[in-house]
Amino acid sequence: MDATRRTHLANERTYLAWWRTGVTAIATGIGVGRIVPSLANQTRWPYEIVGAVFALVGVLAMAYGMVRERAVRESLRRGRFVPPHDEMLIALTVVGGLLGLLVVVLVLTD
Repeated sequence: MDATRRTHLANERTYLAWWRTGVTAIATGIGVGRIVPSLANQTRWPYEIVGAVFALVGVLAMAYGMVRERAVRESLRRGRFVPPHDEMLIALTVVGGLLGLLVVVLVLTD
């Protein structure tokens, strides 16, 4: 019983971590898309695109966190394990890496 309770609580903490990641990505999107070009007097559109993609990644992370939390909760009820969706994890990793490279390009070119 105690192990099941700990596992449910770990699942809840993981869900909240997905939320924190999503909120952070959205905040980064606001910073990159709105604040940075205003402060640096730079061309806005590249920053706006990168900021919008950061925000989109944040929304996707939050949505996937909810899907994952429900899948894990249901699998716990059945006494089984459900692995994460490799496609989503790969997509988030690739998009995150590309966003990082885009930020480097923006910093070095402006």
